[in-house]
Amino acid sequence: MDPGAPSPGESERLGRVHEALRASSDPDGFLPFDRFVEISLYLPSDGFYPSRRTLGASGDFYTAAHVHPIFARCLARRVLEELERIGRPRRFRIVEVGPGDGTLAADLLNALAPRWPSGTALTYSLVERSARLGEATLERLAGLGDVRRSESLAADGPFEGVVLANELLDAFPFRRLVRRGSGWKEVGVRWSGDRWEWAESDARPIPAPALPPTADEGTLLEVSPMAEAFVREIGDHLEAGAAILLDYGGSEEELLRGRPSGTLAAVRDHRALDDPLDRPGSADLSAFVNFTRLRAAARRSGLDEVSYGLQREALVRWGIEAELNSAVRAAGSAEAEVRTRLAVKNLLFGFENFQVLELRPGGPR
Repeated sequence: MDPGAPSPGESERLGRVHEALRASSDPDGFLPFDRFVEISLYLPSDGFYPSRRTLGASGDFYTAAHVHPIFARCLARRVLEELERIGRPRRFRIVEVGPGDGTLAADLLNALAPRWPSGTALTYSLVERSARLGEATLERLAGLGDVRRSESLAADGPFEGVVLANELLDAFPFRRLVRRGSGWKEVGVRWSGDRWEWAESDARPIPAPALPPTADEGTLLEVSPMAEAFVREIGDHLEAGAAILLDYGGSEEELLRGRPSGTLAAVRDHRALDDPLDRPGSADLSAFVNFTRLRAAARRSGLDEVSYGLQREALVRWGIEAELNSAVRAAGSAEAEVRTRLAVKNLLFGFENFQVLELRPGGPR
């Protein structure tokens, strides 16, 4: 038996994903790639995220929050800074969108607890599409304060506080476009009878800004109108405070120049796959965030840009050196100290393409 072959139960699940993909294809069999991603990752009960243990060493990938609690402690410093900047309101909400297994939330709440002012009520809202993962995360965070699950960022109305999204933007369904002649074509997939294959069609309308007017023949570009819509949702509901968006990506110019073959990646069990169309629903699908379009969406939504730059630069601003020194003092052994220093080295230099975009509502606050 092939050790890499799926179990019978897994084969049935993937079969349901396959049928959903076929049913969503147009009469000619063409399926735009953002729909392929949406169904593969998020099909209720059967998609990649609702059905697999995706995070951590035993999952398919890990985030900076899994490297060491120092990551969350740096973010705690940034949250406290924002709390003071807006004048310690009576109620302050942290809305983490895409909290995954709750590692970041747990470490962040533990870091905030001893420093949180008694005059401000803190609510931590988890916005997670997967019901299974959302309930498991909520259970993990029991006893850490007022933690609740929300259906969306907008579900509880306007608020003051912080929106936090760590490696969320790359998980939004995204479109792929390819330069052909003097314009752009929509990239999608088509079932060939025994496998999914790449296909092209006329490009659907795309929200502003316009696509680049020039590019080399065959250049691939990924864009995510859904990620841009998420930024607009922040603009509609965050009354005071900040949004902190952390993810890998770059400017559109950088992506076109440095990655003309596109940035699509498929990961399963911490390994990159050669064929991202193989066994839809069994692997994570992601692409570098196009921060040019994201920042434009923020401006159109009335959000001011606080900062944009490398994640390691943000961690330095947020006090990673002080947090490292504190952790080393509490290490308890030479071995623990070495592990801590290596973890911080990984946070600073192992996430080289990661950016941080900080936004806040326009106006005096």
